[in-house]
Amino acid sequence: MDTLVLLTLTGLGLGALYFLIASGLALIFGLMDVLNFAHGAFLTVSVYTAWRTAETVGGMPGLLLAAVVGTLTGLLLAAVVELVLIRRLYGRVKEQILVTVGLSLAVPALVQTVWGADARPFPVPDALSGTMGILGARVPVNRFLLIAVALLVLAGIHLFLSRTRYGLIVRAGVEDRAMVAALGIDVTRAFTLVFALGGALAGLAGVLGGLYFGSLSPHQGTSLLVFAFVVVIIGGLVSITNVALSALTVGLVQQYANYYAGGYGDLAVVALLAAVVLSRPAAGTGSPLTRLRRALSAPRTRSAGGTA
Repeated sequence: MDTLVLLTLTGLGLGALYFLIASGLALIFGLMDVLNFAHGAFLTVSVYTAWRTAETVGGMPGLLLAAVVGTLTGLLLAAVVELVLIRRLYGRVKEQILVTVGLSLAVPALVQTVWGADARPFPVPDALSGTMGILGARVPVNRFLLIAVALLVLAGIHLFLSRTRYGLIVRAGVEDRAMVAALGIDVTRAFTLVFALGGALAGLAGVLGGLYFGSLSPHQGTSLLVFAFVVVIIGGLVSITNVALSALTVGLVQQYANYYAGGYGDLAVVALLAAVVLSRPAAGTGSPLTRLRRALSAPRTRSAGGTA
């Protein structure tokens, strides 16, 4: 029982981390139709600036200041990338992919040149380095922090999209940008805000990722971005709540499979992705059950020889 509780809460913490990364990715891709492969690079730069800040200040104040610095780093980096590169490429999907993939390769290489290729320990305050007893299991305290932050981010994104002016402008601009511009509304400014918000979420996820794993490396953002894409594909882009549920599912499946299936957590996630994609109906075809029912109820034709 205690093992199941530990795996479940750890999986929820990992799912919360995946959601924090995937939420920014889903915002940029779902609202702006930009496939941003540089999202992991934003995370990498942010976690290194946060690491330097946390080491310099130390303790819980150092972690809080590191979270602010990491979030601002992701926000500023994303805003610069949008203003300098992405703004010229709206509607040009191939060029967007080439530019963001190039950034995803160049930025970690630059970080590796500056700070080296070896993983470094992330400073964790004493208050978050212990464990808490839950139903006989000793669960790391930082897992609960990740879950709480993910819930706050989920609520904040819902409020931004439904209650703020810029959220409504972006949603309308995606549907008909020319009409919104004709009303005298600056859509590009709203798009820059959304891109910067996605970068800020990547920066925050980088700090909490360093706290979760206890270390950081130049390619940590790239490896985490793979799971963020899996989460977005499984959850879809219709609802940010679906992305959150997808992230929790991926985190739990990975943890359970790592323990009960001999360390095949990544393979289990890939199998889950394949099952969801293959079972998802194409446009106008209906679900697999509907297609099977239609095939069984279709009238049979007789061949030239008279057999059915």
